[in-house]
Amino acid sequence: MTKTFKPLQNFKAQRLFVEAPLVAGEEITVSDGQAHYLAHVLRLKAGNSILVFNGLHGEWLAEIVAIKRNTCRLVLRRQTRRQEQGPDIHYLFAPLKRARLDYMVQKACEMGVAVLQPVLTRYTEVTRVKLERMRSNVIEAAEQCGILYLPDIREPQKLDRLLAQWVPERHLIFCDEAAEIRSPLTALQATAKAPVAVLIGPEGGFSPEERKLLRAQPFVQAISLGPRVLRADTAAVAALALVNAVRGS
Repeated sequence: MTKTFKPLQNFKAQRLFVEAPLVAGEEITVSDGQAHYLAHVLRLKAGNSILVFNGLHGEWLAEIVAIKRNTCRLVLRRQTRRQEQGPDIHYLFAPLKRARLDYMVQKACEMGVAVLQPVLTRYTEVTRVKLERMRSNVIEAAEQCGILYLPDIREPQKLDRLLAQWVPERHLIFCDEAAEIRSPLTALQATAKAPVAVLIGPEGGFSPEERKLLRAQPFVQAISLGPRVLRADTAAVAALALVNAVRGS
């Protein structure tokens, strides 16, 4: 039997996220900051091409038709990739301090999550989240990694309120340092075909009351990430890699 392999994208090509609809032959104008980046960082000129995407209409090859210090106009020449969606994974996390939150958001985007949901727990140290900064990190990760969609970034919610309005058809993978240490791949097999969410707590872990509340929910699956204590941003990458491996996504 002949296997069909998905062609690799051009990882060397520069990519730019734009807000405009993408239609062949249409002209779009990028933001002032993007124009400055194209002209003074990448040193592109009229006649050069760049790949653009908007999270809705796939990826397009665009030609620069005019570029000045803070102005750049592009014409969309042809679609290079059709729009695709990633795995149906929601990522729930206790907010971290600035640099580590930036890293975690970027890695979660690279791992293909559909939703980023900040969750406030008893031991959460950071309670204010700059959603625009999260969006900027998502866009940067998507531009660099060839991703065609952006995860939905949601307002922070308290854990108990989130659980009270949970849709039970979505399995919640609860990464619990107190869970029995066994193969997480085996434990995750039951969720391989279902919509899922992954929950990572704060550096101080979950309180006994929160752990009890989570374990009482029929849609919650508690797993261990191993015998070592992981920092929250490391745990995010480990957990999402395991879920993607089980789901083949």
